[in-house]
Amino acid sequence: MIRKIILLVILPFLTCSVFGQNTAPKDSIISDTVKNIRFNYKQLIIPGILIGYGFWGNESGQIKSFNDQIRDEFTEDIDRKVSIDDFSRYVPAVSVYALNAFGVEGKNNMRDRSVILITSTIINVGTVFALKSLSNVERPDGTSNNSFPSGHTAIAFAGAEFLYQEYKDKSIWYGVAGYAIATGTGIFRMYNNRHWLTDVAAGAGIGILSTKIAYWVNPYITRKLWHGEHKKSMSFITPSYDGRNLTICYFKTF
Repeated sequence: MIRKIILLVILPFLTCSVFGQNTAPKDSIISDTVKNIRFNYKQLIIPGILIGYGFWGNESGQIKSFNDQIRDEFTEDIDRKVSIDDFSRYVPAVSVYALNAFGVEGKNNMRDRSVILITSTIINVGTVFALKSLSNVERPDGTSNNSFPSGHTAIAFAGAEFLYQEYKDKSIWYGVAGYAIATGTGIFRMYNNRHWLTDVAAGAGIGILSTKIAYWVNPYITRKLWHGEHKKSMSFITPSYDGRNLTICYFKTF
């Protein structure tokens, strides 16, 4: 039963990375995002379904019963919790900068990708905290009434979408890996008895949509902040180890 449940949770989330995307080739590695990420209503389908399922689950007795079944399956015979989800939620977003630091260039330069990530985070965190304060859903472990939606999952899926958008022209497997990590984060939130399936689904949808919105509005933000200027920047990291101390030097040019 537990394998079927995990499969049920994983498959919809993994398909988010490839469904309804605008995959038109980019003009250059460092380019204006307005040429790459355009609004398309199809891109709203997957996050809309996930968010809708989460809200519906708060009102539907049948889905609440399913939430209980999922919780019982995940928490059966568990002696201790796993804290990996506290760290894995950041891995997809951090991977974008790590890949670039090691020479795998993404779609946007340091400035634009950072603005996109900050915009996504503001939308994501603001939405999650607003819903938590309004929904008043009790956590599965009964510790508080701010279960809906899952903030950890929202951050993880926002990062996964960020990773996918930046590196989908290099290889789709970067996005697949990011979404796999994000899905694992959601699963561990349920495994640790901190969230219901509906919390995780809504968090995933909010995270994906937050990053999509950040890409859609980035050209406008760029024009407002830099008056349309788009300068090439370069950054790299050089680690060194002398046998006792590890030193990491960061260099950036504008």
